[in-house]
Amino acid sequence: MLQNPLLIYPTLKATRRTMIICDLHYGKAHHKNGKANAFRHALWNILICQTTFRITKNKEKSIAWTQKITDLHEKLAPNKPIETEMDLHNNEIGRKYFLNLAMSFEEEMISFLKENTQKAKKVTDIKEILDHKDKLVYLLEM
Repeated sequence: MLQNPLLIYPTLKATRRTMIICDLHYGKAHHKNGKANAFRHALWNILICQTTFRITKNKEKSIAWTQKITDLHEKLAPNKPIETEMDLHNNEIGRKYFLNLAMSFEEEMISFLKENTQKAKKVTDIKEILDHKDKLVYLLEM
């Protein structure tokens, strides 16, 4: 983080905005392991990428920064292994979505993400996550 001090504030801003949007659209459900949680993780990664992209002017650098930050968060978060893998997977999906959403308005991005959240796949085992390379995944029906 010390190598990229200019990216810290946009990262915090994106994190705060993520929580506001998720509370608005899903209430407290995004704190569980359902589809709303998948939405939150993907959104968080998209927003960090977008806000840091304004500074880096480079998608790959923004994606690399976002991965470092969100991977660190998952490493430090006390979760069961399947929950951690689900979160890492949905974070990665968000970064992939960013490539197409970099210049999108927030409303367009949320709409796109909500559509894809409805197509998310329920998993019950870590190995199943690997079967859904391009889809969000979740653990619980809400």
